[in-house]
Amino acid sequence: MSDAPGWTSPGSQPPEQDPDRTTAPAPPPHQQQPQQPQQPQQPQGWTAGPGVPPQPGPQAPYGQQGPYGQQPPYGQQPGYGQQPPAGWGAPPPAWGPREYAAKPGVIPLRPLGLGEILDGAVSTARAHWRTVLAISLGIAVVIQLLSSVAMKLWLSENSGFAALENNPDPTAEELRDGLADVGAFSSVAGIATLIGSVLATAMLTIVVSRAVLGRSVTLGEAWDDSRRQLHRLLGLTLLTGLIVVAAVAVPVLLGVLLGSPPIAILGLIGGIVLAVWLWVRLSLAAPALMLERQGVFTALRRSYKLVSNSWWRIFGIQLLITVLVTIVAGMLDIPFTVIAEIVGSDGGFDSFISGSLSDLTWTYLLISGIGAVISSAITLPISAGVTALLYIDQRIRREALDLELARAAGITPQPGS
Repeated sequence: MSDAPGWTSPGSQPPEQDPDRTTAPAPPPHQQQPQQPQQPQQPQGWTAGPGVPPQPGPQAPYGQQGPYGQQPPYGQQPGYGQQPPAGWGAPPPAWGPREYAAKPGVIPLRPLGLGEILDGAVSTARAHWRTVLAISLGIAVVIQLLSSVAMKLWLSENSGFAALENNPDPTAEELRDGLADVGAFSSVAGIATLIGSVLATAMLTIVVSRAVLGRSVTLGEAWDDSRRQLHRLLGLTLLTGLIVVAAVAVPVLLGVLLGSPPIAILGLIGGIVLAVWLWVRLSLAAPALMLERQGVFTALRRSYKLVSNSWWRIFGIQLLITVLVTIVAGMLDIPFTVIAEIVGSDGGFDSFISGSLSDLTWTYLLISGIGAVISSAITLPISAGVTALLYIDQRIRREALDLELARAAGITPQPGS
């Protein structure tokens, strides 16, 4: 099978020599020719990359010194597919520079490292900033607007929550009203965040898939490609959250029903571990659903399969990105919140020190909302892009998706290669 430009296969091992076989003396060095060991069949789509050890050169017969350091005739290069002599043109070690790979878009078409995944997500946001900004900023504004109105209605000084906050010994009716207000605010904010996250994930995943091929995408195209899968993605998000919550709740509930605090504590610890494990195993279900046009349960199985034998790597990348996104969001959001507490609340600096939420004003909500919108508009494309690129990377490693992407990008092997 001919290879596309820039794609190489790992070097193959030469046949082993029989130590008991009598061999003729080796010809003089100037008459020796580079050996051409038979190359075994390589799995389709696998290319040499990080972690591939250097292959040895030609083996000399037993008891004879091999052609170490031998150079080919002056002005000639080893033929395509030939193994060069040891010491000349040897493949770089595993920790050396990566080999060349076609890069039609934001990532090279080969297995990716952490830096390349993060760089690909940032490059997507930069290369398609109009579409990405329209998606993330528009969704962030709608989410924050609904959350701010709900906060003003149910957590302001005229709400039952304010009475509950200011009364150290509330009555049963005050407690019920306060909890009802908190539940109403949480429901509105939670539903708005859920729907906004589903929309952002769906559309930004489409943008990343086009950016990998080096193709532009408009807001209308991203919506047309994603809208038919939105209801499935919403169901997938709800089901995944239910699975993760159940992993923690069931062991704790079992310990409570048995009336044993130690069992409940052990159940909580074990449930958290199980929830994290399941979260990582199912973390690639959303891009699988969007890019493969799968159903909910099929996408969950695809994610479970793709993450197998790579759990620790994906867990580390997802954890690092989560921490990084949280830090960036905090750096952008906290200054606006502090200014809003000091300038926009009725209590001024005293309210900021006491942490009271009952002195909310529209000025406070406006200033703090600006910070929340800016942080969401920046972090949403990064988190969605990293998840989509992790999915693409796992398919490159396992299913030779790099060849399909190269063909889709119009990269074909050169004649005679």
